[in-house]
Amino acid sequence: MTVRRVAPKPTKRANVRFVDTNVLIYAISDETEPVKVARANEILLATDLGLSVQVLQEFYVQATRESRPDRITHERATSLIDTFRGFPVQDVTAGLMLAALDTKTRFQISYWDAAIIEAARRLGCGVVLTEDLSDGQDYAGVRVENPFRDC
Repeated sequence: MTVRRVAPKPTKRANVRFVDTNVLIYAISDETEPVKVARANEILLATDLGLSVQVLQEFYVQATRESRPDRITHERATSLIDTFRGFPVQDVTAGLMLAALDTKTRFQISYWDAAIIEAARRLGCGVVLTEDLSDGQDYAGVRVENPFRDC
C-alpha cells in the first residue's frame, strides 16, 4: 500500500525564528559558559520566537535530570515551561511525524532533528536557532542558524 503524503502548508509569521532546546538549557545554566548563557537569555527576550512541544519536553528532561550539576526542580521547570508557552508552540502531530520521517530520509539527519525542522516549517519559521545542526544549512526553506557560533 502506498501512502501519499501531502506537504504541510505553514502558517506564515513574519520573521519568526524557531528556538531549539539548547537555547532554553543555556538560559538556565550556571555560569560555566557565561557568554552562551547571556546570548541565550538575550534571544529569549525577543518576541519573534516559536518552539514545539518536543522542545518543551526535551527542556524538562534535560533541566531536571539528576546527573545535571545545576539541575532545577520540577516546580521551577514547569514554571519556566508555562513562561515559554507564551511563544507560539507547535504540537507534535501525526502529520508532523510523517513529514519528519521524509525529512530524515531526504537530508540524512536524525528523526529528532527532522522533527524540529518540520515543527519550524509548520509554524512558518524560516530560521531554526540551534547548535545541533550545521550552521547555514538549508532544509528546503528552513535555514539553521547557530546563535552560539561566535561564543
